[in-house]
Amino acid sequence: MFSRKSNCQSDQESGELQHEHKVNELKYALGPLSGRSLQYCSDACLKRYLEARNWNVDKSKKMLEETLRWRSAYKPEEIRWPEVAIEGETGKVYRANFHDRHGRTVLILRPGMQNTVSIDNQMKHLVYLIENAILNLPEGQEQMAWLIDFTGWSLSTNVPIKSARDTINILQNHYPERLAIAFLYNPPRIFEAFWKVVKYFLDAKTFQKVKFVYPKNKDSVELMRSYFDVDNLPAELGGKATLQYNHEEFSRQMVQDDVKAAKLWGFDQPQSNSCGGAEVSPEPEYLAPPVS
Repeated sequence: MFSRKSNCQSDQESGELQHEHKVNELKYALGPLSGRSLQYCSDACLKRYLEARNWNVDKSKKMLEETLRWRSAYKPEEIRWPEVAIEGETGKVYRANFHDRHGRTVLILRPGMQNTVSIDNQMKHLVYLIENAILNLPEGQEQMAWLIDFTGWSLSTNVPIKSARDTINILQNHYPERLAIAFLYNPPRIFEAFWKVVKYFLDAKTFQKVKFVYPKNKDSVELMRSYFDVDNLPAELGGKATLQYNHEEFSRQMVQDDVKAAKLWGFDQPQSNSCGGAEVSPEPEYLAPPVS
């Protein structure tokens, strides 16, 4: 008995050492980084990209470099609530005031509450809220949970295929291993045709995280309740809480979080040049010392 336990512990330690070695390999492969790229590429970040690519260093490097280029162009950390507030007026996507049983930040998505037509602005709003969800993760927790409420959903409010594809691409390619679970609660039957198309955009890892929940299906309800306390869940999602999105109150929260985000990324520090929003890049640094 003790030998079996010792062997399991030894295997675990061996696996951790191998992962640590892979992280160091990826550090060497990336070469020198500076500014926000250097800040973004923490050990935890590198592990997420390695996990997403089954610990293949070359594939992880390619994926991470594509994200760094995307972040440099899109600048998600610079988006502020006033830029996307109109998208949030109906509460179609917002950060919940509760966590799941693992302490994860929860995003509630209500596609039936769509209020705008610009896909670019909708994506900007979603990216802002993903960044905000990450900002509000408790220490030691790296993932968020999504609850998708289909109340009010119909063909007339259906998310365009392009919007769904863009959402999946951003989540999978630039926020790997940030999604722990996504529950789709009580989607109508007409959603099935939409899902048959959308599911092909999902990679295998993300596909496994998507769970359908139907009130009359006991197993699916129990699975959802294993992640969430029913006292926290809104009634629309099978819980006991009252869901009442208050845009003004949520906006105040987001403005406060914008201050927190600015501090995290160093935007609250005086800039050394005249370009207020431009990144000031210091001398590039290696994540790991170069081999001499």
